[in-house]
Amino acid sequence: MEHILSSFHSLDSPVFHRPLPLHRRPRWPRMGSSTPHHRNNQNKTKLIVIMGATGTGKSRLSIDLSTHFPHSQIINSDKMQLYNGLDITTNKIPLPERKGVQHYLLGEFDSIDADVEPSQFRSAAGSTIADIASRGNLPLLVGGSNTFIHALLVETFDPQVDVFAESSSVSRALRYDCCFLWVDVAWSVLSEYLCIRVDEMLDSGMLEELAQFYDPTKAGVMVGLRKAIGVPEFDAYFRKYQPWESPENGVVPNKDRDQSRREAFEEALREIKDNTCRLAKRQIGKILRLREGGWDFTRFDATATFQALMKKKQSSAVAAPELEWREIWEREVVEPSVKIVKRFLEE
Repeated sequence: MEHILSSFHSLDSPVFHRPLPLHRRPRWPRMGSSTPHHRNNQNKTKLIVIMGATGTGKSRLSIDLSTHFPHSQIINSDKMQLYNGLDITTNKIPLPERKGVQHYLLGEFDSIDADVEPSQFRSAAGSTIADIASRGNLPLLVGGSNTFIHALLVETFDPQVDVFAESSSVSRALRYDCCFLWVDVAWSVLSEYLCIRVDEMLDSGMLEELAQFYDPTKAGVMVGLRKAIGVPEFDAYFRKYQPWESPENGVVPNKDRDQSRREAFEEALREIKDNTCRLAKRQIGKILRLREGGWDFTRFDATATFQALMKKKQSSAVAAPELEWREIWEREVVEPSVKIVKRFLEE
């Protein structure tokens, strides 16, 4: 851990299916076992865990922290982002925005027609954390799939028990020494932002990506990557209006059909926005469940940042709002996070 702290930057520096075998491209040495279990936190691997609902800035915070702790390496814990493909639809952080920080379990599972089970994630992520720590680097776990996070972190994991059910209890015994950072945004602001983000993903090529992914032989199949929000909604649209139907492909325009197509498109878009908001609500509920069970979270309120960010998106004056939201983010989220992580590593 001294290796990490020695490079610390000051704040002044800038349908149900049986699971199939999963195939993941190896990108690091495979470890024989994950981190050993210890009762004493001093003997446990230190792990930074960044949690929050979808769209709250978890990936941004992980990169910001990595600039202050240069030996950081990031492990993805977003279920859909584990799979290779649909980078826009699953909102994977683009390569340029990673700023050279090594990411693991991000787009590494090639078997997109098989579910990744929590126990499989526990094994893969556990080996990754052990490998990162063995090289003197700092592992950061980042993502919104709280079922996977719980499966990875608890000392004893029973895949038959749903700890998020009311009749179950959450274990406080963890196999890592964890520093939990929870990025939260007021629901009224987050729900509005999530709808804006879907529109931005559409502008970035989500429709074209989903059109290429569409397979009429897999209609109604809900497994693996096909569970990603956007796939079932637009599959229903593509079944009516095939992606290859266009004037360029010899399809004669029809006013009534074009109107129906627009309406079907708007309906698919509305469903994506609604389902994204439902996902965020479920994620928040699971975080609260873990906190009530004794997991020690530090909560950061990023509401003001997102209010300023949406103001920027709606304003013609670009420069000032851009500066404003970044300053708020640094002041209210990044700087206090850095202090907490530094203190955690020194313990």
